[in-house]
Amino acid sequence: MVCKIKKRKNILPFTKPSISQAEIREVTDTLRSGWLTTGPKTAKFTNQFKKFAGAKHAIALNSATAGLHLAYTTAGIKPKEEILTSPLTFCATANCAIHAGTGVNFADINIDTLNIDINAINSAVKPKTKIIVPIHFAGLPCDIDAIKKIARKNGSLVIEDAAHATGAEYKGKKIGSLSDMTVFSFHANKNLTTGEGGMITFNNPIYKERLEILSFHGINKNAFKKYKNRAPYDFDVEEAGFKYNMLDLQAAIGLHQLKKINSFNKRRREIAQKYICAFKN
Repeated sequence: MVCKIKKRKNILPFTKPSISQAEIREVTDTLRSGWLTTGPKTAKFTNQFKKFAGAKHAIALNSATAGLHLAYTTAGIKPKEEILTSPLTFCATANCAIHAGTGVNFADINIDTLNIDINAINSAVKPKTKIIVPIHFAGLPCDIDAIKKIARKNGSLVIEDAAHATGAEYKGKKIGSLSDMTVFSFHANKNLTTGEGGMITFNNPIYKERLEILSFHGINKNAFKKYKNRAPYDFDVEEAGFKYNMLDLQAAIGLHQLKKINSFNKRRREIAQKYICAFKN
């Protein structure tokens, strides 16, 4: 017996990025330039995103998962310490704590916002809680001031998982400029995509050198800096780092996506409002 399967039309795809000719031209230009890996376009995209987020520093990476792993590691978390985060998140938030050699604890969500609940944080936080990791679910910012207050009292850092929150604002300030470190995702289903990719933003310069070193094999100088300075290609490997750098091919897409992020977010709000209206009862 042969079963015939009807092809369904008009299926909503899980992800369908908005890619224009500008992104395509930029990628083509990158391919023709001969510089495909981390180079001038990654540097340009990093600088533009840093300004957009209102942060003093930024590191472009090949994924937000890489960003979370680097952020936890750079924070100096130890095996007997833990991160405290929301259970309503993608597995990378917790997985990266395991990769960093530490534990994970969860504080429940607020049912109205789907963000981590402040009272639950207060109940769950412990002396060994090294990092509190709020997730801005669906781009809705958590109560950062309240979370930072708890963190200061406990001696913890705040690292925001802002995978959903590019362009979101909290009390008039962009997400990315408020906490110890903030990690963004540029996966294909995000409101700004580079295919795959991520970014860490931060204000404290103490994190900058170690994040840069850890993101590229633990090497103290990267190839792009050598190229700019026309210096001999020699370097020191200072510690066992990772291969987390962003490619110019990814950054080429991001440069034009960033120009359209405000219109992308406006359109998402319009669509969300349609769902809110349709299902209000």
